[in-house]
Amino acid sequence: MNSIKKYFPDLSGHQVSQFRQLGDLYAIWNSKINVISRKDIDHLYIHHVLYSLSIAKIISFSPSTRIMDAGTGGGFPGIPLAILFPDTDFTLVDSIAKKVQVVVKIADELGLNNVHPVRERFENLKQSYDFIIGRAVSPLPGFCNVLMDNISSERKNEIPNGILYLKGGEFGEELKQLPGKFKIYEISLFYQEPFFQTKKIIHIYSG
Repeated sequence: MNSIKKYFPDLSGHQVSQFRQLGDLYAIWNSKINVISRKDIDHLYIHHVLYSLSIAKIISFSPSTRIMDAGTGGGFPGIPLAILFPDTDFTLVDSIAKKVQVVVKIADELGLNNVHPVRERFENLKQSYDFIIGRAVSPLPGFCNVLMDNISSERKNEIPNGILYLKGGEFGEELKQLPGKFKIYEISLFYQEPFFQTKKIIHIYSG
């Protein structure tokens, strides 16, 4: 939790309280439904919450922005970002019912009225969004090919509408197959923790 306040010092008291609750809520729900690996739950704030919030280091979403978190799993990166941007609309999509159940319960406990959980395969959704976010859901070229048509053409933010994808390791070959333009952000430029040395945000958008 200290890492959240370190990198996001302007949080309101209510947001600090919501982030603090995340630790207990995920510990409780993960003991019932395994949405985070057992060995990783002790690193929730660095590996999941702070990682999710790295997107906020490259964009501050405008209040009218519509975002889909495709393959959200237990709510990442969508729930931390929904806390940070309470006036932005987040649709959290996953095909696995028990994972969506966790999202529903945690969003309800935190009073996140801007979170809309949906049980569906994300490739079946036809609505348009300003941004689609994801975290190592599937191979990046396939993810983009399926979802780029869901990106709205109406721009509301300082960077172009598109896909914001969190990914680690080597993915040079995947980049050669991406539709449209892309820009890579090194998360290690924002955070000091060793975990982020190989982690990146990839912004894919139309040319």
